[in-house]
Amino acid sequence: MYDYDLLVVGSANADLVIGVERRPGPGETVLGSDLAVHPGGKGANQAVAAARLGARTALLARVGDDGHGRLLLDSQRAAGVDTVGVLTGGAPTGVALITVDPSGDNSIVVSPGANARLTPADVRAAKVLLASARVVSAQLEIPLETVTEVVRSLADGTRFVLNPSPPAPLSADVLAACDPLVVNEHEARVILGGSAGDAPEEWAAGLLALGPRSVVITLGAEGALVADGGSAARVPSVKVAAVDTTGAGDAFTAALAWRLGLGEDLRTAAAFAVRVGAAAVTKEGAQASFPTFEETQAL
Repeated sequence: MYDYDLLVVGSANADLVIGVERRPGPGETVLGSDLAVHPGGKGANQAVAAARLGARTALLARVGDDGHGRLLLDSQRAAGVDTVGVLTGGAPTGVALITVDPSGDNSIVVSPGANARLTPADVRAAKVLLASARVVSAQLEIPLETVTEVVRSLADGTRFVLNPSPPAPLSADVLAACDPLVVNEHEARVILGGSAGDAPEEWAAGLLALGPRSVVITLGAEGALVADGGSAARVPSVKVAAVDTTGAGDAFTAALAWRLGLGEDLRTAAAFAVRVGAAAVTKEGAQASFPTFEETQAL
């Protein structure tokens, strides 16, 4: 019996968001909207998204002993996330600087702060927490050696989901544990390099050749592509009016990981996850945009 449907090991950031008419070019200054501060970070986002859907969720992360850290802890608890694994101190809370254009597309620069101090020793100290989760999800806004330690510390029967964002070289051991490896188009192209090809089906085949048990490629408004073993399938999304895409990928991955933990096959879980991601882009912000299960079903 597992205590948690999903344990997220990852980053927690304060998102500092400014709306712009267009992104500045090199050496250019543009005026934007008033600054808005939201709780964010890929790890914290995934935890809130899963909890809001109804998953029993815990977060293993590190924040600073500051106002941004308190904001993040409050948002996790308000969503129903167990924060027993959230460590405090070592550096200021991580910050993401986000610009959002009128189409809803965003550009992000992250200052890792305390996220960079989440260490392999922290993972080893959380061994009981890892053993209590049906699925463990991670990203790469924390040190790569910490993600590697997560893989080494997985309990028998626990499923591992990885979104390699921002993309970085992955060891064979980490890749072999991924079930699935979840990437967007940019991440797929970076990981595959010159051998990427032009079509998502080619990317999936190339990624599977690197060793993960399964692969999911998110395709924005076009939905997703799932692949495992010898088959690949497109999963279409519902059409919505996008307001802000910030955090949509995190909502997708959280929903996917939760449904896989419930025993759904990859394609069925992805079909649910694309609806969650579509619902998330219809509202501003990251965590504030994440839907409940009922809102997803009504979409």
